[in-house]
Amino acid sequence: MTQQNKFSGFPRECIAFLASLRENNNKTWFEAHRKEYEGCLLEPARGFVTAMGERMREIVPGLHADPRTNGSIFRIYRDTRFSKDKSPYKTHLAVFLWEGTGPKMECPGFYFHFDAEQLLLGAGVYFFPKALLHGYRQSVIHDTHGKDLAAILDDVRMRKDFSIGGKHYKRIPRGYDALHERAELLLYNGLHIGKTEPIPDLLFSHELINHCIDVFSILLPLHQWLVSLAQRTTHNDAHS
Repeated sequence: MTQQNKFSGFPRECIAFLASLRENNNKTWFEAHRKEYEGCLLEPARGFVTAMGERMREIVPGLHADPRTNGSIFRIYRDTRFSKDKSPYKTHLAVFLWEGTGPKMECPGFYFHFDAEQLLLGAGVYFFPKALLHGYRQSVIHDTHGKDLAAILDDVRMRKDFSIGGKHYKRIPRGYDALHERAELLLYNGLHIGKTEPIPDLLFSHELINHCIDVFSILLPLHQWLVSLAQRTTHNDAHS
């Protein structure tokens, strides 16, 4: 029996749990319902990560899929140190499968996230570290790499159900031509594409794996472009 067959979807109770957590976001309630969290979210998430890793490595051989909390599965505890919102728990489940040798959140990867109402699937790098940001900007203005990225993003824009994120700056960075044909892409400090949809019924079945594969396959060109960017950046740093 393959790992894909072992994953049979998330139990329907997970939606009610997340909705209740949103209304009772405090330690007392959560500790009283910890076993529910582990049973309807954490354990299925481990099976999901293992099954997704098995399938995704068919198209991304170097993908990391770590079925542990703080591996591919994000902790449910919020970091409230710098937030006005002191709610202690996240009201969603999030998973990240990444490719690369650096810190996972600095690597390109595929993102899976759902709360009580919506499912989000995406790919990219949420925030470029300094070296990668410089490499990204150089690639944007590069005749080949920049045109390849523009073509990937043009294809995505034709799909009305996907959105492109990461645009951050108001002005073109110093030293770059504001009239460059791809100047708008220089305003990004990360680059990611996502698709949000109402909770589909297949969240509760093994067909979730195929659904994610279908979406991630559409996002594969961006992932591959970003992996190449990271490899060029690492190579340039090693020879600088």
